[in-house]
Amino acid sequence: MRTVKKCLVVLLGIVLTLMLLGGCTGGGNNGRPQALPIPEPSPPALTVLLPSTAETAADKPARLGFSQLGSESTWREANTASIREAAEEAGITLLLKNAEQDQQKQFEAIRSFIRSGVDVIAIAPVVQTGWEPILLEIKQAGIPVIILDRSVNVPDSSLYVTFIGSDFYEEGVKAAKYVRDKMRHHNGEIRIAELQGTVGSTPSIDRGRGFRKMLDDQPNLQITLSAPADFTRSGGHEVMKTFLQQPKEQWPQVLYSHNDDMAIGAVEAIKEAGLVPGEDIIIVSVDGTRRAFEQMVAGSINAVVECNPLLGPLLTQAVKEIMAGRTLPKRMVTPEDIYTRELAAMEINNRKY
Repeated sequence: MRTVKKCLVVLLGIVLTLMLLGGCTGGGNNGRPQALPIPEPSPPALTVLLPSTAETAADKPARLGFSQLGSESTWREANTASIREAAEEAGITLLLKNAEQDQQKQFEAIRSFIRSGVDVIAIAPVVQTGWEPILLEIKQAGIPVIILDRSVNVPDSSLYVTFIGSDFYEEGVKAAKYVRDKMRHHNGEIRIAELQGTVGSTPSIDRGRGFRKMLDDQPNLQITLSAPADFTRSGGHEVMKTFLQQPKEQWPQVLYSHNDDMAIGAVEAIKEAGLVPGEDIIIVSVDGTRRAFEQMVAGSINAVVECNPLLGPLLTQAVKEIMAGRTLPKRMVTPEDIYTRELAAMEINNRKY
């Protein structure tokens, strides 16, 4: 009863206030300012229930729809696990769908997130292109978007809030710097083989660009063999076998792999050809997985450029900031390093993936 009486008093106060304001209206002909039109009063039920409704919305867990591009590598598996764990710790309801390297499946997953009315959508894109129409659909639904790991090529950057991921171009630069230093005492042409990732994907494009940029002023360092191997161990094995079917005088002295899984597959193919990986062919890779560190300890891989997959905490923090109405930087880059064979034994136990 006391609550009802308070509500009636509040409503009575609103009515009296509106009546008093009504007496202030007048024409503009006598020189006095004219009051603005008075809006229609809100329904009484809204006035009474607004505080409790706001509290309920604030307490409700955020719902995050995440379109993962696949599970093609150890890195990707660690990335998915990190996001699952971080969402659980943050109290965020996670709707996760695996696209299995298929962009159309990503589009289907995103439309299901829109229908489900999630609060935020996160996307790890299979490839860079073709994203503008689906991002416009998300924008029309009023749902903020986070791009994760791989970027998208769209003319309007307002279609997403932020991009969280590595600087793939810089990873290629680091790999090339290692090769330049490692091979500085070798005379004559140095043949380099390159195992690319998925065609059209951001890491494959940018790791290749960064690597080549650092070789521009090194005419003796030449990429003589290059082919995509889809970021998979089996792909790395098959492509490297093809490279080694060339005449011996065309065999590479250096292998640059866009990820660890392909490099490990290549190690197997090099051994099958009767060569010693890490000695007959210098190998530098990108990712920094525990399996790659094991290969470095064994002497088969010479260096690994780190690419941190543990993006879950950054993603869930970004979701919280968005839900709180705060702004985020357009790009959030994870700090990373490069590890050589000499440091692998000391670092291997620190690998979480």
